[in-house]
Amino acid sequence: MKNIAYIRVSSDKQNCSNQIFTIKEYANTQNIKINQWVEETISSKKSLEERRLGNLLNSLSSKDCIIITEVSRLVRNLYELAGILQSAIKKDVKIISIKENYVFQNDLRSKIMAYTFELAAEIERDLISTRTRMSLEKLKMQNVKLGRPVGAKSKELKLSKNKKKIKELLENGISQAKIAKIMKVSPTTLCRFLKNTDV
Repeated sequence: MKNIAYIRVSSDKQNCSNQIFTIKEYANTQNIKINQWVEETISSKKSLEERRLGNLLNSLSSKDCIIITEVSRLVRNLYELAGILQSAIKKDVKIISIKENYVFQNDLRSKIMAYTFELAAEIERDLISTRTRMSLEKLKMQNVKLGRPVGAKSKELKLSKNKKKIKELLENGISQAKIAKIMKVSPTTLCRFLKNTDV
């Protein structure tokens, strides 16, 4: 059984001292010994695989405990939080968030909270999707043109006009990257054009 303090800041301009102080103070009042400190400087928008937190969660064993100052140090969205909580509950791992006074563990209350967070995340996603769809419909009603900007269409038109030349360059073994440079378009635009055209 290990007690692990997890600390995260988003940039080098921030420091960990406040989080360290809060966790040490909590550990002293609760008579908890911190066995390991995990610190990282990275945005919580990064995936778990890109963060030390991902490795930490994978390495946990039954009865281990993660202590954080607040939930925002762990994640930035409810969907990811729900996933972490469910994984921790399955492993019988405890997560303590000091400021919110949350204790997530393998009990009914924590399972209900994890489910509630997941449900809230689903509702939030649905609301965003609905708002996006309504905004698009409103723009259509206002006769606002949607889709690719004119510049992208003109580039593809330019490639269509030079179809014969592009074919010759390909037959002469010229790379797509060089052809894109010759045609003054991005390699992605050229690649898309070649996919949709019988060159």
